[in-house]
Amino acid sequence: MRELVFLRSGKLAWRERDAPVLAGPGDALVRPFLVGRCDGDTLPIHRPVSRALQAGIALGVVDPVVACVCGPVPFRGPFAIGHECVAQVVAVGADVTSVKVGQTVVVPWAVSCGTCPPCRRGLTSKCATTADGRVLAAYGFGPASGPWGGMAADLIRVPYADHMLVPVPPGVPAARVAAAGDNLADAWRAVIPPLAERDGGTVLVLGGGAKSIGLYAAGLAAAHGATVDYLDDDPERRAIAESLGARAAPAPRSGHARPARAYDVAVEATSRASGLRTALRALAPGGICTAVGYYLATGTRLPLMRMYTTDATLRLGVSHARALLPDLLDFVHRTGFPAEHVTTLTADWDDAPAAYTARTTKLVLARNPLPPTPDGAA
Repeated sequence: MRELVFLRSGKLAWRERDAPVLAGPGDALVRPFLVGRCDGDTLPIHRPVSRALQAGIALGVVDPVVACVCGPVPFRGPFAIGHECVAQVVAVGADVTSVKVGQTVVVPWAVSCGTCPPCRRGLTSKCATTADGRVLAAYGFGPASGPWGGMAADLIRVPYADHMLVPVPPGVPAARVAAAGDNLADAWRAVIPPLAERDGGTVLVLGGGAKSIGLYAAGLAAAHGATVDYLDDDPERRAIAESLGARAAPAPRSGHARPARAYDVAVEATSRASGLRTALRALAPGGICTAVGYYLATGTRLPLMRMYTTDATLRLGVSHARALLPDLLDFVHRTGFPAEHVTTLTADWDDAPAAYTARTTKLVLARNPLPPTPDGAA
C-alpha cells in the first residue's frame, strides 16, 4: 500500500509499505478518502526548519519539548504525514461494536483509549494508555509520537475503535467535516465553551498563522450569535471570514497594537508572540484568550500585569478532538454549518506529493469512497 511521506522542505512522495493488519480485537482498519492538511503541517513543508530548530533547542531559545514531539532533529524526514481524515471502515476486530464495515467516520488526530483518567476528563490527546511515556500519541508526526503512521495513506489501523471512530451523521457531506479530526475541533474549543458563558459575546480572531483554524473559529462564533471581528492581512481569507458571518479587516501592524474595542473572547491564530500579546491586550474584563498556534521560543513576553488587572484567562494547548467531536458533529448536522467554505484547494489523491506543498489556506486531498455493497457495506 502507499502512504504519503514528508522527505524534506518542499518535497513529499508516495512510498510503499506493508499494509496494516488488525492487531487486536478492539482495532479497526479504515480507508481515508478525504485528508485535510493541518495548519501546523505547513511549517516544515514551506520552511527548512529542522536544523534551525535543532540549533535553537541546543542554544536554549527553542523549547526542548519540540524535540519530544517531532524528534531530536524536529520534522526531519522521512516520516508519514497527515492527521485529519474522513474514512470508511473496511475491517473491524471481534470486540468492536459501535462501528461497522462500510460506515463513514472521522478519525481524531491523537490516539486515545477512552478509559484512562485523562480520557475520562476529556483530555483525550493526553491519553495515559497510548502515550506510553511520550508527550503525544498521534498520527502524522513521525516516530517520536508513536508507530501510527500518517493518515494520507491507502489504509490505517485505528486502535480502541469503539472509542476512537466517530460516525459522520447521515446527510452531512463528508467534505464539510474533512477537518473535524483536528483543525475544526480546535476552532470549536476556542470559541464555543467561552461563548456558552457569554450570551451575545464579542469575539476577536487574529488570523494568518493557523490559517484554517482562525477561519473556522470566526464562522463558528458567528453561527452561535457572537459579534466577530476577524483580522488578517490576506484578502482571500478575509473574504472567507465575511462569508461565514464575521467582520473582516487587515491585521494591526504592531505587536503592541490594541483593537479599538474590548472582546469577551479572543482567538490567537497568528502563531506569533506579538499576536498573543495583541489578543491578550484586547480582552474585556474576565475575557478568555485561546491560542491555537505553535509558540516555539522559550520566551513570549506576555503582558501579565494587564492580564492581572483585566482578570484575563489564557488557554493554550493541544486540542482534545475526540472529546469534542460528538457535539461538533451534532452542531454541523443540525445547522448545516458550511465548514467546507474554508477549503481553498481540493486536490486529487494521486497528486498528493505536489498538492501538499501548495501555499493555500486549506488543502483537502480527495478520492472516491468505495461503493456500497448490496448489504450496505463498502
